[in-house]
Amino acid sequence: MHSPEQLPELLRGVGMTSQRTRDRMVARLADQGIEDERVLTAMASEPRHLFLDEALSHRAYEDTSLPIGLGQTLSQPWMVARMTELVLNESPRRVLEIGTGSGYQTLILARLVPELWSVERINALHHRAAERLRLLKAYNVRLRLADGGHGWSEAAPFDVILLTACAQELPDVLVSQLADGGVMILPLADAGGEQWLTRVRRVGNRQEVKRLERVRFVPLLQGVIR
Repeated sequence: MHSPEQLPELLRGVGMTSQRTRDRMVARLADQGIEDERVLTAMASEPRHLFLDEALSHRAYEDTSLPIGLGQTLSQPWMVARMTELVLNESPRRVLEIGTGSGYQTLILARLVPELWSVERINALHHRAAERLRLLKAYNVRLRLADGGHGWSEAAPFDVILLTACAQELPDVLVSQLADGGVMILPLADAGGEQWLTRVRRVGNRQEVKRLERVRFVPLLQGVIR
């Protein structure tokens, strides 16, 4: 892991990790329909390349998902921006993220919402993300190593819950941790196995479910890997 003394140089980047490359990524996101200036500004400011192994850092600002080890991926920039935009549409104060992964989506959310909780089931990813977020001074994030399917009941209710892995069915335990009127944003599989980015709003004891667009995510799995 990098030391705080190295951070200014690492943030600036060089070549394919430079600010110019980051700005080109953000211009593409705007062309692809991302309209929220807060999201575009955050993604222009934050070093996506620091959330990848050094051998892949030169690809950080390409419009593609990239491996982060242990069968997991860092979502393509457009998907990070889209999901963040959907979160901000709810003007949330308290947000729960299921699937910290590399910590990049976590960082973007942390810059834009007041209070953020994030759960990761794979110990190695959890610790790597914690180091990166600490280095980048994302102090409004609380992290936990746990099975994300259980949520974070002690901190509930949440205004928004964001899943960064695909559920096979609507996770009722997580829905129960939403505030009344709160929203869950998640990839959800249909009967044929197609994945859909889905918005679920809790209204009393009912759920209002809306499919948004087709996506592809790693599956939401149970248990903790230490």
